Amino acid sequence: MTESDLRIILGENLKRYRTYKGYSQAKLAEILDISPNFISDIETGKRWLSSDTLVNLADSLGVKPYEFLKPLEIPNNEIKTFINEYTQKASFIASNAIVQSLNELRNQYSS
Repeated sequence: MTESDLRIILGENLKRYRTYKGYSQAKLAEILDISPNFISDIETGKRWLSSDTLVNLADSLGVKPYEFLKPLEIPNNEIKTFINEYTQKASFIASNAIVQSLNELRNQYSS
């Protein structure tokens, strides 16, 4: 699993939660005061997002930030290993909200 795989998971979850809430990309972008193209790029895995955007997305869709990084399938050992490794790497380069989300995800799958 790679970072681009994690972006795909993020994008799929964002689209699923957005659709469940009944929001178009344009409506969600309006709520967050960001570009609809940015929402599209996140959903297609082309772009990453800041921790502020992650938290704002979660708040506007009524989910916890880590839910965006949670695979729909029960993770296999490869995914668990990736989450552990990426969490360690992310603590040096990513923002607090992303690291916290990865830690919550890791804790959920370590049991």
